Amino acid sequence: MRKELVFLLCLIVGTFSGNAFAAEAAAKSESKFPGRELYPEVQVYELDQLGKDFNNVVVVDVRSQYEFETLRIKGALNISITDKKVFDEKLRSLRASTDKPIVFYCNGVTCHKSYQSVRQALFLKIDNTFAFDAGIFSWAKAHPDQAVLLGRTPINPADVIEKDKFNAHLLSPADFGTQIGDSTIVLDVRDRFQREAVGFFPGIERRVGLDQTDKLDRYIQRAKREDKTLLIYDEAGHQVQWLMYHLVDAGVKNYYFMKGGAKAYYDMLSGSDQAKK
Repeated sequence: MRKELVFLLCLIVGTFSGNAFAAEAAAKSESKFPGRELYPEVQVYELDQLGKDFNNVVVVDVRSQYEFETLRIKGALNISITDKKVFDEKLRSLRASTDKPIVFYCNGVTCHKSYQSVRQALFLKIDNTFAFDAGIFSWAKAHPDQAVLLGRTPINPADVIEKDKFNAHLLSPADFGTQIGDSTIVLDVRDRFQREAVGFFPGIERRVGLDQTDKLDRYIQRAKREDKTLLIYDEAGHQVQWLMYHLVDAGVKNYYFMKGGAKAYYDMLSGSDQAKK
């Protein structure tokens, strides 16, 4: 009888420990992907799972066309979620053409567009949709043969720009302004909907959207030819990281981005005004 009680006790403890371990593992996984707590209704695809099911799903990139053209999952469709009306139309059309699982992705764990895309799909009553929330950077490093960088595949994982390399080319809004001179070219790459009537550096800066590839390339080549430093800013400091791939590919050495973009510059000016008061 005593042996049976001991065995039963061990079984209970073992089961409890196993459940506790599983719960701890699940909690750690959630902590790596904070968006999962914000979108509990969204089903996700893990990195390994997408690798195994790659040929049996439809992969959809929900980022901007510029990001998509720079670095993407091979064979992915680009349906940006920025324009909800267009997104809804294209998603309905896609579902009508296939019953395969649809897997949305964006940049990674800090980007919630993949979750938002699944949520919108559920709102449209389109099921069998998932978020690949590890994002493009994790995929490119793990599956370089199934990634496209600047139109080339397979890619070299070492060409994926790490955060510290990007940060090395950032200037605070204040420092950005002090660098402007005869040996620099200042580019405002915000789109026309983001720009105000007057730029931050009137008479000095040049306005060129990231989608104006030919015009942008002319400024890049001019900077190389005249050995000038490019000083570039966008709306919030995010889009310029994709421009960096093009600068590296073009062999540009001297360039800096405004940290936080135009929003950070506005904040700086606002802070100055408050300080004066």
